[in-house]
Amino acid sequence: VISLPFAWYTAMLWYAGFWEKRDSILRYRHRLWYGAAASLMIALWALLLLANPFPTFEQAINLMLAPTPTIFGLPVLVLFYPVCTLLCIGLALDALLRPGPARRMMGDLARRRAQPFLIATSAVLLLVGALVCWVMLRVVVNAGERYAVQFDELLRIAYSDLIISGLITLAVLSLGQAVARYEVFTGKTLPQQRFMRHWHNAVLLAVGFGAVLSAGLTIDVPPIYIVLMTALLVTLFYTLFSRSSYVERERYIEHLRPFVTSQRLYEHMTRESFPAGGLPTAFDISTPFYALCDEILGASCAYLLPVGAFAPLIGQAMVYPAHASSPLLHDLIERFSLPQTMVVGVDPVTHGGAAWAIPLWSERGLIGVLLLGEKRNGSLFTQEEIEIARASGERLIDMQASAEMARRLMNLQRQRLAQTQVVDRRTRRMLHDDVLPRLHAAMLTLSMESQDGDVGQSVVDQLAELHHQIADLLHETAPAPEVGRIGLIPALKQALSGELGGAFDRVTWRIDEAVEGQANALPALTAEVVYYAAREAMRNAAVYGRGADAKRPLHLCVSVAADMGLSLSIEDNGVGMTPSDESAHGSGHGLALHGTMMAVIGGALTVESAPDRFTRIALTVP
Repeated sequence: VISLPFAWYTAMLWYAGFWEKRDSILRYRHRLWYGAAASLMIALWALLLLANPFPTFEQAINLMLAPTPTIFGLPVLVLFYPVCTLLCIGLALDALLRPGPARRMMGDLARRRAQPFLIATSAVLLLVGALVCWVMLRVVVNAGERYAVQFDELLRIAYSDLIISGLITLAVLSLGQAVARYEVFTGKTLPQQRFMRHWHNAVLLAVGFGAVLSAGLTIDVPPIYIVLMTALLVTLFYTLFSRSSYVERERYIEHLRPFVTSQRLYEHMTRESFPAGGLPTAFDISTPFYALCDEILGASCAYLLPVGAFAPLIGQAMVYPAHASSPLLHDLIERFSLPQTMVVGVDPVTHGGAAWAIPLWSERGLIGVLLLGEKRNGSLFTQEEIEIARASGERLIDMQASAEMARRLMNLQRQRLAQTQVVDRRTRRMLHDDVLPRLHAAMLTLSMESQDGDVGQSVVDQLAELHHQIADLLHETAPAPEVGRIGLIPALKQALSGELGGAFDRVTWRIDEAVEGQANALPALTAEVVYYAAREAMRNAAVYGRGADAKRPLHLCVSVAADMGLSLSIEDNGVGMTPSDESAHGSGHGLALHGTMMAVIGGALTVESAPDRFTRIALTVP
């Protein structure tokens, strides 16, 4: 009882910044008063330990206070304790009304929001101290006039005790509200919803528990029934708490659903229509961003601004609502020197109505800033909401940058395929139209003008061999058909009849008309990737299927099926693939490259082989 007023005064000095700066006005104003309050508390402790200031129970009942140490007929404890209590509470009020500067992040905001509750707590404690002083003085005054406490005086003391207990309850509730709502004593920058909810549940449980006990004692219920009623009350509160936790979890899962569901990047990159320039449209993250700002945070406005290495990939900032204009970062980046910085306050006038700035980090450093306006209901953002906003903003920027990088790679691959086709056709034209006629003319000239028949014939033979090699090369590198125009299946049939004509003893096609229509309706980019992968599989079968036996019969079976997607299977009855044959059959880089391209469009390439039985290449696309 003696230490609590001084402890409250010390806590309020710490909260007001008494120990943060040695030269602050608050420290200069309270250092002597703090020493005086500490001296009074030490004197009261010494009085308790050494002078035995309390009367015995019999002396207190009969108001015989003379044996206790007195000054001018008044007990020393009655003189010192009220002075110490009122002094400590009054000084605590002064520290709250005129605090020192705050050093921690958002300390001024926390003080402004918690100050009313703490001032109310101090004011109530001041009333408690005044009532205690009044009761003590009435007892001392009555001790000089009466020989025993009268009934009416006992009734006054009982009412005073009831009022004091009620005031202490109000002080506890007000203090708990300040601690739970703004966490001024826990070191957290922002409050936590769960902490606030637990505090409210604890208050309700305490009120119910006190009501049950009071009713049981008033109507004289046997103790066993009071125990059963309190156990039932605790069980009921635990049930309600479990249900509220489950409902809150379901609500959070529903709000976070746009972030945990698939964004269908593969479909977006491969199935959408391309504009004339060949570039697919930008990946859209507006839906999860609007869900974050509207449903989860309840912010009046928000801006997602990319910075650093991700800024060129993302481009324009995301804004909420859609008609808002994006503000400039100004000097915000300089304020985000450490990843530990969770949130800083900004001026709404210069930042488009935003009051808070949340830095977004990755392994590369600062990648963006999320600006948030005040909540629509006027409350403060909680710790959980800021953490969710930070994690979601980092994920959205990373997702947008990854999608943009994939978009550019897909466009680059399309351009590379087109350039490759142009170069192949140009090379074929030059070889066919320029090189081969000149070689043929040189052969004719040498055969007619050579004086030495043996030497001339040797040169003609070499040129003829070179002519045949170039012709074979032109035959092997026949240009790929226009897959997007004629369809996937006709393009494969054209490749087997032209470029790979005669490479197989028999070719079997297993395709239904409906499935062939679906295969021919694939988007141009998807069809080209599947075509080149299938042509690579058929070439490998033609080159390596017979192994060392050139007379081995080689059959090829091409089948197309549609189940959960389109599946194209290319199977030969050749020698198969074994690890020992890798050096003879190539390094496998061709299939690996095409497997990667199949993954880019959302498909897959799988290889199945049995030695001396078969080799099957399966291509699947959505």
